[in-house]
Amino acid sequence: MLAIYVVSDATGETVERIVRSALVQFKKAPAKVVRRGHVRTPKQLRELVREAADQNSLILHTLVSHELRRLMLVESRLVGVDAMDLMGPTLDRLATHLGLTPQEKPGLFKQLVEDKSRQVEAVEFAFRHDDGQKADELGGAEVVLVGVSRTMKTPTALYLAYKGWFAANVPIIPEIPLPPRLLSLPADRVFCLTMATGRLLELRLVRADRLEISATSYTSPQAIQREARHCRLVCADHGWQSIDVTAKSVEEVAQEIVGLLPGEEQARSRE
Repeated sequence: MLAIYVVSDATGETVERIVRSALVQFKKAPAKVVRRGHVRTPKQLRELVREAADQNSLILHTLVSHELRRLMLVESRLVGVDAMDLMGPTLDRLATHLGLTPQEKPGLFKQLVEDKSRQVEAVEFAFRHDDGQKADELGGAEVVLVGVSRTMKTPTALYLAYKGWFAANVPIIPEIPLPPRLLSLPADRVFCLTMATGRLLELRLVRADRLEISATSYTSPQAIQREARHCRLVCADHGWQSIDVTAKSVEEVAQEIVGLLPGEEQARSRE
């Protein structure tokens, strides 16, 4: 029986899949796969090589650290174990053609996959919780944006979602009570987007013209001022942080929001 050690400084899942895919080409192969993940120190590596030396074995590894790859070569030769480096030649060729130096950080691919998965989930969340939809699920949001109509709530929430944040937005309308779930959230997760009334009027007039909406309170300067005043009072009552989005880009607003999040959330944004 051949013991095939698949060794990685991350989980080892990728190299194990490669090995098992190759093994199916050998009918009834007398072999077993032994996965050893998170091998990141010389001590771990030496112990693994000694274990493999006690049996008929082959080591296949995807160690990204140059030092560990070199040590694997030395140690395996000392005890007569066949060890094959699956990562080193690929990194060397890529470095040559790209003119770059590899980071040699274990688990980067897994992190990339997880980040992409989170981004997809966050975008789906933002669409499901746009404009006050599914307000009973606001507890799952990391950021909730509130404000009157046309204060960039939706585009900002989507931008945050593309950055991996679970964001929702809820309109503040004087005649409509706010969702109870929103009022129960920690104040540091809710951000009130405000805008100069003159600029807000311009945006609403453009939207009304595009949608062929006749003149209503939606584009009335007096009504807009009342809405803005009501919004400021609501936000102050609940201790929500206010951000003036006038003349700011979506990116600038999003960066400001992330900078105001609690310490542990800011730490995640830097990971």
